Amino acid sequence: MEARIANPATILPDALPAILSVAKAARKGGVPESTLELIHLRISQINGCSVCVVGGAASARKAGESDERIDSVSVWREAPYFTDAERAALDLAESATRLADRPNPVTDEVWEEAAKHYDEKQLAAITLWIGVSNLFNRLNATTRQIAGAKW
Repeated sequence: MEARIANPATILPDALPAILSVAKAARKGGVPESTLELIHLRISQINGCSVCVVGGAASARKAGESDERIDSVSVWREAPYFTDAERAALDLAESATRLADRPNPVTDEVWEEAAKHYDEKQLAAITLWIGVSNLFNRLNATTRQIAGAKW
């Protein structure tokens, strides 16, 4: 397998710092790092971004996640390893990632469940994190970036 081009965020010199700046802001929103990593991993699985799945699993481990939780994030609804807050964040992430799958992708019920566990600043952080994760997925999948390769 070979990448079509280098990652677009590295080709355009202003792009990567801007994207990373948004990610850095999201990390300062008061959401546990491990939750953000689980969100990124789940979104990457949905989008089929091999670079982000491999990197996301490694980042989750670095953030203290167990192999058991990492291995079961794709089936979080059926796995006993996640808190109610994490489940709400993962549900929001899936809904916001699968916008075209249904007419009302982020239902009031999904949002309200997340709002039970996270305040406005944390919801903003999660929403930004979802956006950045989807952006990285789209850049990497479109250009066929290679899992495990260095930029």
